[in-house]
Amino acid sequence: MKKVILFLCQGVEEYEASVFTDALGWTTTYGLEPIKLVTVGLRSKVKCAWNFTIEPECQLSEIDINHFDALVIPGGMSRAGFYEDAYDERLLSLIRDFDSQGKLIASVCVGAIPIAKSGVLNGRNGTTYHLSEKRQTQMKEMGVNIIQQPVVIDNNIITSRSPSAAMNVAFAVVEKLTSTANLNRIKEGMGFIEKSCNK
Repeated sequence: MKKVILFLCQGVEEYEASVFTDALGWTTTYGLEPIKLVTVGLRSKVKCAWNFTIEPECQLSEIDINHFDALVIPGGMSRAGFYEDAYDERLLSLIRDFDSQGKLIASVCVGAIPIAKSGVLNGRNGTTYHLSEKRQTQMKEMGVNIIQQPVVIDNNIITSRSPSAAMNVAFAVVEKLTSTANLNRIKEGMGFIEKSCNK
């Protein structure tokens, strides 16, 4: 079974995290190939962008990263402290480790910023929040070739430009880790694909 780290930074945007818990969760109940999702953070409680407080299942120091196949980083709000964790060297090192092994790394919106800051997107294609010139400039200064598309895939790294792309990123993670058949199965179960009824 494939295993995924959902990394929850302080100030994470709730919706951007929840699409992964939902899509990957559906693989375990309705899908053809289950994917195990583990929520991981640098603190025992994470205050989210819109005032939820959540508790990651594990601290980064408690897990063996070699047992995981993918890393997912939802974005968040700077006013809620997102970059306190997003720029932490422990996360940046994790990103570098996954990339060096060709493991899948996916992000939503400004979740792409720590990926770029780690250095693994230097000279590669990516994107981030499309309405923030500041964040786009930061990515460019970190050596990223910005592509103005909702979702950008460069080999093992997926970036996206806004919360609206989050579910598509989650679906891409399911497909890349398992199969198109598995993705279509959960999309059917979740109502994204209409199943024809025999009458």
